[in-house]
Formats: sequence, structure tokens, C-alpha cells
Amino acid sequence: MIDEIDKMGSDWRGDPSSAMLEVLDPAQNSSFRDHYLDLPFDLSKVLFICTANQLETIPPPLQDRMEIIRLSGYTEEEKLGIAKRYLVPKQLEAHGLEAENVKFGDKALRLIISEYTREAGVRNLDREIAAICRKAAAEIASGKRKTARVDERRVRSWLGRPRFRHEIRKRTSDPGVATGLAVTPVGGDILFIEATAVPGEGRLIVTGQLGEVMRESAQAALSWVRGHATDLGLEEDWFALRDVHIHVPAGAVPKDGPSAGIAMATALSSLAMNRPVSEEVAMTGEITLTGQVLPIGGLRDKVLAAQRAGIGTVILPKENEADLDDLPRDVRKQMTFVLADHVDDVMEAAFPGADVVEFSSAARG
Repeated sequence: MIDEIDKMGSDWRGDPSSAMLEVLDPAQNSSFRDHYLDLPFDLSKVLFICTANQLETIPPPLQDRMEIIRLSGYTEEEKLGIAKRYLVPKQLEAHGLEAENVKFGDKALRLIISEYTREAGVRNLDREIAAICRKAAAEIASGKRKTARVDERRVRSWLGRPRFRHEIRKRTSDPGVATGLAVTPVGGDILFIEATAVPGEGRLIVTGQLGEVMRESAQAALSWVRGHATDLGLEEDWFALRDVHIHVPAGAVPKDGPSAGIAMATALSSLAMNRPVSEEVAMTGEITLTGQVLPIGGLRDKVLAAQRAGIGTVILPKENEADLDDLPRDVRKQMTFVLADHVDDVMEAAFPGADVVEFSSAARG
């Protein structure tokens, strides 16, 4: 078992990935020689399991020698079940409490999951439950009470202010903001794409510590919107007389990838039309200069992030339709999915009731 292989580094002291290439290659590890013991080992019958939070830092030749299995994060229902069956009993026992003394309600556990943790697993959830158990044990030991019913009011009292809030409605109330979806090392997350314009000469400014691929997506989104300005009801020189600034908040966090393309195009369209994007909609998909929506990866994690944020509709590429089978059944029932083949489909779902001209086949070409 090789844990956290993505944290492996290389410098002047050596490159461990070179040794890993030989260890993990079944074509040559039958005669692996350990240079410390100076003895040969037959590793051809050994099953190696490596874990990683992200693949980007693993050298491509090393990835080529692995079969990659992606494990998605838990849904809220799964976290609730894990907490009730395992985490709560474990922490009660660890703090010398009986199940009759401290009872956790389902609403209290859901509150901890949604407002005090944001993760793919349950490690922080376990810590928060332990903190509540410590508070309960202290009050019972001091004689303040004999039993404690952990409800929503008591969770807020003992854990303090919520650490995470669903701010979709507030953030998307102004034109020029669209909600995108991203995959992080700790699971899926929502991503706000903000756009504004100032008098200028048609330049594009991109900020938010974005990678090269994401910057190219921003340029492609702007080119598509500028090319269809008249269809959006704009003057032909609207963008020529303005500099456009695209910003992705959480600027200290590096971001990259093409899957925010349609969210950027939607934010720019929202800005230009001076019409807010629907607060119920999040989206993911790569955009081309002709307005096609291309497939993306990590769909399960992204949809689960949208569900945690209280979003009811997700716009995704039509070619990712088969990936919906990987979602839990309750998630598929709760949410609405818009399968987009072209940006037309995105605009129709992002601006319900808006007077946006549907592009003809000739315009698409």
C-alpha cells in the first residue's frame, strides 16, 4: 500500500518516481533490485495499491503503469447514514456517554453536514460530532443536566457560527454572475464566474489564479458571445467599446480546466443583456468557437456539489448523459438535468423567459 503517491516530489536529493516506475511496471519488476539491501526481489506477483487526492502531480509515465479507479464523494444521505450508524456511536463510546444520555436528531446531523463541513468524506464530520460529545459530557459531568437532546438549536449553540452558507441567491442576484461546477482534491464544489465591463478597447482581463487552459476557455467564450452580439440584442460595437474583466473568486486557490467554458459564456451574456442568471441553475461544459458544448469529467462530484448547495437544475453536455447513471437514485429524482448540445440550450435554461433569439443553423456555422 503506497499512500498519497501524489505528494511524491523530486529535487537534487533524488527522484523517487524513477524507482516507482520500476516497482510498478509488471514487465520488469520480476527482477527488481533493492539498492539498500542489494538483494533482488520478485515483485511480479505483488498487488500494489496507491492512493492520491489528485492526478495532476503524478508523472504521466507513472500513471501509465496504473489502473486508475476514481472514488467519488459521499452524498448527504450517505453521510447521514454513516454518522448515525458509525460516527455517533463511536464518539459516544470514546467520551464515556450512553446512547440514552445523548441523542442526535436527523435534522441536527444534516445541519452539521451542510453548514459546518464541506468535504468529500466524513473526517471533519467526525470531528464536529466529537466536539458536540465533549460539550455534552462536560455538562452531564458538572450536573447541569442528565440527558442531552442534540437538536438544531443546540448544534448552533455548541459549534458556533456556521462555517459554510449557501450563498447562491445572493451571489447570482446581479447580472454578470454564473454558477459553475468544479472538482477539487476534496470533492466537487461550486464556482462563481463573475464578469464586468469598463470603457475600453475590447480587451479581456482574466483574474482568479486561473491556469492556461481556463484562460483559453475565457477567450473562446468571449469570442463566441462577441460573434453573436446581435442575436443577444446588443449593438455590434458593444464589446469593442469596453474592456471585459472575468474573475473567479477564491483567488488564492489555483484553478484550471476547460469545463467552465459555458459558465463563462453565460456570465458574459448575462452582463451584456443586463439580465441575472437563474439562481436555481449551475452548469458545466466546455465551449467551442462554434457554440458546441463538449463533454467534461468528474460529473458525479460536480452534481453532488450542486445538490449540497441547494441547486435544483444542472446544465451539462449531452455527451455526458450516460454519466448520469453513476448518480444515486435519490439525487436523480431530486434534481433536473438539462442536456446541452449547443449554447442555445444553455441560454434557454439559464435565462428562462428571456427574449433571446435562437440561433439558426447558418449562424452556428
